[in-house]
Amino acid sequence: MKQRETFGSRLGFLLLSAGCAIGIGNVWRFPYLVGQNGGGAFVLFYLVFLAIMGVPVLSMEFAVGRASRKSPVKAYAVLEKPGTKWHLHGYAALIGNYVLMMFYTTVAGWMLYYFYSFFTGRFTAAAMTAEEVGGAFNEMLASPGINVFWMIIVVILGIFVCSMGLQQGVERITKYMMLGLLGLMVVLAVNGMTLEGGIEGLKFYLLPDFGKMKEVGIGNVIVAAMNQSFFTLSLGIGAMAIFGSYLNKDNTLLGEAVNVAVLDTFVAVTAGLIIFPACFAFGVNPDSGPSLIFITLPNVFIAMAGGRIWGSLFFLFMSFAAFSTVIAVFENIIACDMELWDMDRKKVAKINLVLIILLSLPCALGYNVLSAFQPLGPGSAVLDLEDFIVSNLLLPIGSLIYLVFCTWGSGWGFDKYREEANIGAGFKMPGSGLVRGYVKFVLPVMIISILLQGLL
Repeated sequence: MKQRETFGSRLGFLLLSAGCAIGIGNVWRFPYLVGQNGGGAFVLFYLVFLAIMGVPVLSMEFAVGRASRKSPVKAYAVLEKPGTKWHLHGYAALIGNYVLMMFYTTVAGWMLYYFYSFFTGRFTAAAMTAEEVGGAFNEMLASPGINVFWMIIVVILGIFVCSMGLQQGVERITKYMMLGLLGLMVVLAVNGMTLEGGIEGLKFYLLPDFGKMKEVGIGNVIVAAMNQSFFTLSLGIGAMAIFGSYLNKDNTLLGEAVNVAVLDTFVAVTAGLIIFPACFAFGVNPDSGPSLIFITLPNVFIAMAGGRIWGSLFFLFMSFAAFSTVIAVFENIIACDMELWDMDRKKVAKINLVLIILLSLPCALGYNVLSAFQPLGPGSAVLDLEDFIVSNLLLPIGSLIYLVFCTWGSGWGFDKYREEANIGAGFKMPGSGLVRGYVKFVLPVMIISILLQGLL
C-alpha cells in the first residue's frame, strides 16, 4: 500500500491552510464591512463568531481528514457506519472545488494582469488619468484575449506546483509565497499609516462607531459579522479536510484551527490598515468589491509618490493571496482524483490542466463573448452564478454536513470526533454536556440561518 504523503513541517501546514482560507474576499470585503458596520465593534463581533462557529467547524474538517487519511471524496467511506450515505457529500465537495476554480482562476488572472500593468509602467500618472483607470478595468473585462491568457497562466502555474508533490511543490512554494504575502502586507500597511491624513482612515476603521451601529441596526451588524466569520475560512467543500489528511498527530486540531483562524484574521485586519489610510489620505471612497481593487486603489497608487512601486507591491500581494487559494484547491482536486482514478500525481495533474482550463473558459468569456448570458438577472455574469453556487449553497450546506457528521450518532459521532481532535498538545475540545448540546443543536441553527440568508 502506498504511504500517505505528509507535511514536512507544522509551519507548512499552517501557512498552506491559512493560504487556502486567505483569499481575495479578505481584502475587498472585510475592510468594507468593518467601515459599514461601526468599525471596531464589528471586528469584536467577528472575532467572537470566528471563535464560537468558524473554529469548531474547521477542527471538524481537519478531524475527518486526519482520522481517515483520505481525500475528501473518500474520507467519509472510512469513517461512516455501514449502509449510510455520508460519502455522497465527498463527490459534492469535489464538484464544489471544481466550480470554485471555474471562476477563481479568472479573478486570480486579473490580479496578475494588474501586477504586470503596474510593474511595466502602464499604470502611472503620466500614462493615464483617473477616468482612464476605470476604463482600463472595463477594457480588461471586455477583452477575451486578456481574460483567457491570464487565466491559462494561473492554471499552468498552479498545476505545475501541485505536480511536484506535497512537500517539494505545494508546501515549499506556498510557504515562501505566504511569508512574502505577510511581509508585503506589513510594508504596505506601514506606508499607508505614514500618509498625510492616513490616521483619519485608521480611526474610521478601528474605533467603534456606535452611532453608525445604531443606524445600521445591531441585529444587522451581528448578522454581517457572523456571515463574514463563516465564509472567511472556506469551509464545507473539503478544502481544509485534505490538509488534515496530511497532518501528524502531534497537536490538537482545535489548537491548529485557532492558529489558522488567527493567521486569516491577521491578513483581513491588516488589509484594512492598507486600504483605509490610503483612501482617506487621497479622499476616495473605500468601495467594496472589484471597484475597490481595480479602480479606487489603482487611482490612489497613481496619485502617490512612488505609486508604480506601491501599486506593483499591492498587486503582487493580491496575486499571492489568490494563488495561495488556487494551489490549495488544486491540491484538493488532484488528491481526490488520484484516489478516484487510482492514478499517479503527474497523470492526474496533466488531465486537470486541460480540464480546468476548459471549465474556466465560460467565466473568462463571461464579460465579453458570453456577456448576453446574464443568469442571475440584468448585469450579472457567469462568474456571479458560479460564485452563488459555491458561496450560497455548497459552502453552508457542506459545513452543515461536516458538523452533523461529527456530532450526531447517525454519522461519526461527537465522541469519535472529540477523541481524534484531542490527540496531541494544545487546546482540547471539552466533553461536557453543555458543549455537546452547543455543537449538536446551536451550531447547526447558526449555519442554517446563514444558508437561508444567502438564498433569500
